[in-house]
Amino acid sequence: MVVSFELGVEDLADTRFALSPLHEAVVSLRVLREPGLSALHLPWRRSVLPRLAGPDTELLLSVVSARRTLPDFLTPRPEGFAPPFEEELAVVRRTAPEVVRADLLATHAPDRLPAPLLGARSDPARLRDALCDALERYWELAVRPSWPRMRLLLEADMTYRARRLAVGGARLLFADMHPFLRWENGVLRIADMISRHHVAVSGRGLLLVPSVFAHKPAPPLSPDGAPALSYPCRGVATLWSREPAPDAPALAALVGPPKARLLALLDEPLAGVELARRLHVSPSAVSQHLRVLHATGLVARARDGRQVLYRRSHLGDQLLGSPDPPGP
Repeated sequence: MVVSFELGVEDLADTRFALSPLHEAVVSLRVLREPGLSALHLPWRRSVLPRLAGPDTELLLSVVSARRTLPDFLTPRPEGFAPPFEEELAVVRRTAPEVVRADLLATHAPDRLPAPLLGARSDPARLRDALCDALERYWELAVRPSWPRMRLLLEADMTYRARRLAVGGARLLFADMHPFLRWENGVLRIADMISRHHVAVSGRGLLLVPSVFAHKPAPPLSPDGAPALSYPCRGVATLWSREPAPDAPALAALVGPPKARLLALLDEPLAGVELARRLHVSPSAVSQHLRVLHATGLVARARDGRQVLYRRSHLGDQLLGSPDPPGP
């Protein structure tokens, strides 16, 4: 089945991106519950499982339905670009009890509610508060330690998408976002959904939320929700990998381990934010090292739109011990 968004000119003008730490925490519950859903996240899952046990985990995992759907009220539309987790959770705590009940029933339909969620019928406000308390503890234990590197990955994806939108409009923006997405005649269609509905965005704009843990595009479960689309971001395969070691110990002794690791990565053009993500350091630290490497001729740089791409120079190749490129 297909869910579609009809976007007019004003909607495209108001299309924006946002980061949501709460969304990542909630969607990660799918991976925690179904290890076979994404082999890429198995290192993360193995690392967090020893920290999780007891009724909190049982309650949180119960919100994931047999169809892998999640209740909309747990992933409210971010109002700003990157709201803190605490602010997003405060929005969830204010959810009306009748909305909590309706969302949980719709999420699990046509199945019955799991035992930990039976309070949705008799006391949805109390269940809402229990879910928020459990999510807060889960965030601290399972997601927050990895959030800085996850955020770098998400920001790198948004930079890439924004450049594609600037170069080729909506068609290019959605072209390689996911095989289930298709843009045609002002309508964005999302295939392989559990329901079928058409949403006229009608001046509300579309919010795009890249996600580390999403395995496919996901609009709100209800067609009445604010127009939004979560989608799998690029580069997840490298997220949990260890930082690369320099090829030659002598190089690290000469320029220092951080600069050696940068040189080892720069056999292809990369932006500073992507380098920071792969090395698990701040963009400012990478920028300082890149300035030194560029000043000494070991790294070349070129501007691509609004970002600067760096690549190892021929001199850097020689220092690293890479083979010379073939002649003309």
